[in-house]
Amino acid sequence: MNPYNTLRSLAPDQRHSLLILFVTGLLYWIGMTILLPTLPLYVEHLGGSKQQIGLVMGSFAIGLIFSRTWLGEMADHRGRKIIVIIGTVVAAIAPFGYILSNSILPLIAVRAFNGISVAAFTTGYNALVTDLAPAKQRGEIIGYMNLVAPLGMAIGPALGGILLGRVGYVWLFVLTAIAGFLTFILAIQVQENPNIVLSSGQPKDQNSPSRSFWQLLSSRSLLVPSLIFLLMGMMFGVLVTFLPLFKREMAGLFYSVAAIASFSARFFVGQASDRYGRGLFITLSLISYTLSMILLCVGDSSQLFVVAAILEGSGGGILIPMLLALISDRSLSSQRGRVFAVSVSGFDVGIAISGPLLGFLNWEYRPMFALAASFAALALLLFMSQSSKNLTHSLRFALGQEPDRYAVEEHS
Repeated sequence: MNPYNTLRSLAPDQRHSLLILFVTGLLYWIGMTILLPTLPLYVEHLGGSKQQIGLVMGSFAIGLIFSRTWLGEMADHRGRKIIVIIGTVVAAIAPFGYILSNSILPLIAVRAFNGISVAAFTTGYNALVTDLAPAKQRGEIIGYMNLVAPLGMAIGPALGGILLGRVGYVWLFVLTAIAGFLTFILAIQVQENPNIVLSSGQPKDQNSPSRSFWQLLSSRSLLVPSLIFLLMGMMFGVLVTFLPLFKREMAGLFYSVAAIASFSARFFVGQASDRYGRGLFITLSLISYTLSMILLCVGDSSQLFVVAAILEGSGGGILIPMLLALISDRSLSSQRGRVFAVSVSGFDVGIAISGPLLGFLNWEYRPMFALAASFAALALLLFMSQSSKNLTHSLRFALGQEPDRYAVEEHS
């Protein structure tokens, strides 16, 4: 089934909300990723050292970590839409903080505040998409709807480099704020699935037990995906913090090529995972990530750099929607906001740890990417050995030889 036929098979209100969400997400990620290659240069422009650049970029995760859990709770009890709106409002405000900041400490505070935007938007967006998607098409629709991130990343970093050269930092931040305001206008038009959240604000599955943060995290079915998110966050923290400094003239190219590869992977993998399971595709994505970081560590040619970008984009294009689909399969709709918040918070912690830590260690760039490769390899080993009830089941699930034994019955 192609995307057009998939959309046509949905109810009109579902289709309308998903289309608005898609446009909202695309514009949101364009605005966010404009800053990927430009913000480290802005910190350096203000006189920041390598360590300070790591602190500023890593502080983004502070806002993510301290806001994602309560935002997840709010998503389950107040609805997903309000969380998306919070994310867009912060995205519209935060860029003005960068304009007003002329030293490192204020930049750290603004960057942490900016992190709340991503925590809110991704939690609300992914929960909304999952609520609106029929269970039998969940992987496919999550895959299509998560195309917004690679598409935004294909446009945003390249656009950021062009704007920086033509209008400078101030107007770059102003245009980013305008993008955030436009996403707010779009987000308020989205309609939630009334079968998930009632008008009283209480989850429909009132008879299902409510689990705390630590109860969710201690569940093996969610702990392993959370640890994989953690390791991938540590890898991504290295990439987003130090790649623009390691390959100044080629960072925009890397992000654009990676985004195209991510788009291509997500376009095909979602539907296939509904048929063949999530495990095989998660394994392939972690292999791609590992090889990408190895190439960044040892490669010298522009050709290998492009290959590394393709592998990194393919890995992200497969891993993120597959992990989201996996934790959706393993959770009840009434707890999905909290489940997403708990699991994806591992990614936030990873970003918070890796950038500042490696900045303080002051390593050369190639050893940093060697360490990033080890994070991806460890995630692969963890998934292949611990993703199911025992080693044998884990290995079979990771190779696509058996279904997910932690999946729960979902009430559509």
